[in-house]
Amino acid sequence: MKNRLLKSAMVTGASSGIGEAYTRLLASLGYDLIIVARRKDRLVSIAREMQDKYGVSVTVLQGNLCSEKDVSTIEEIVLDTADLSVLINNAGFGTLGPFVDVDISKSLNMIALHVTAPTRLVKAALPGMLARREGIIVNVASVAPFLPVSGNVIYNGTKSYLIAFSECLQLEVESAGIRVQALCPGFTRTGFHSVDEYKSVDFSTIPTFMWMPAEKVVEQSWQALRRKKVVFIPGFINRMTCTIFSGLFKYLARKRSATKDQP
Repeated sequence: MKNRLLKSAMVTGASSGIGEAYTRLLASLGYDLIIVARRKDRLVSIAREMQDKYGVSVTVLQGNLCSEKDVSTIEEIVLDTADLSVLINNAGFGTLGPFVDVDISKSLNMIALHVTAPTRLVKAALPGMLARREGIIVNVASVAPFLPVSGNVIYNGTKSYLIAFSECLQLEVESAGIRVQALCPGFTRTGFHSVDEYKSVDFSTIPTFMWMPAEKVVEQSWQALRRKKVVFIPGFINRMTCTIFSGLFKYLARKRSATKDQP
């Protein structure tokens, strides 16, 4: 009980990966928790462990953030949580294939999950944070927007939104002592790629050094918040890759444009 704070944190997508790692970190720091995901059995297991290990209170919310009804319910809980000091918008999923071939329902669900739900939860959390003049918001984006490729149109677009949203929001709330971060991980050891959508992809071909444990991603994210890093790419390899390739993509784009302009 010695770690107990009089503050709460909400984590979406808390049943595995980065969401679970953030749940464990925040519990170790003494935050009471509200954890959200579709897999209630996994949430209950994590909640019991955090309660036993750290003596914090954990509220389990089973919900699908693609659902208007579920988002509304969770939004109301955010508004009613007077001491909510940390919001981690982590829930997400990916698709593969050209935009024209991907089921439109998947694309719309991705927009709901990556764009609409985080926007609404941030909107609900901010009044209390502004009144108390403190708060932390982490929107889990991706390195994908820095490395534009085909077959990832909606994913890149929605994650780009989270980056721009976080950057602009930080400008508005910085004077109130609120820190906002767009966390942009690369390949991370989570359950993200273990779904049917990716069953045709052989991830063993990706070099080991390109992968990071979720715990390390979260540890670096939390440290970066202290340094007021708004757009944060964890891992030196990821940062170098994004710097090199984003520069290369811009160069090639200019080259193509110049070629088209020639008579």
